[in-house]
Amino acid sequence: MTVQQSDLLFWMLARTMGLASFLALSIAVLSGIAMRTSVLDRLGTNRAWLELHTFCTTMWIPLGGLHLLALLADRTAQIRVVDLVVPFQVAYGALPIGLGSIALDLFLLVALTGWIKRRMPQRLWSLIHRLSYPAFAVAFAHAVLSGTDFSAPTVSALAWSFAFAVLVLAGARVAWGRLPA
Repeated sequence: MTVQQSDLLFWMLARTMGLASFLALSIAVLSGIAMRTSVLDRLGTNRAWLELHTFCTTMWIPLGGLHLLALLADRTAQIRVVDLVVPFQVAYGALPIGLGSIALDLFLLVALTGWIKRRMPQRLWSLIHRLSYPAFAVAFAHAVLSGTDFSAPTVSALAWSFAFAVLVLAGARVAWGRLPA
């Protein structure tokens, strides 16, 4: 395999894993909202939403990890380890890549505190867990600004649909709390 071929492979892997991670995060956020509203009760029980939420919150981590590893391996991207967690350090595309770093930091905080939930005060855990909303918005902005895949109608329609659904349900949740079916 030539250097160009390996860079292309890592670039394709980074794109694919980034999109897969975004999909898992989208479903995780939507299923989390579904457990706290009644709007989606017709689609499943709270237990089913919890299982979906738990699965997707676990799935985004290896998918996102592969996204990051592929970016580190791609010599064209020129991403350093520090760029993954410290925003706005890269020489090119500082804003979109920096947004990805912020989203990663926020979602990691939410995931880590989710695993130690029982050892934390409920109010603190709840406040940290609500960072999922801005984290999703930042991850979406990262995807829109840095991803070339949004020129594909299917990818664009799917991503914008998830973003719209999260926006509407999160807005309803903030405005009215638990909504009736």
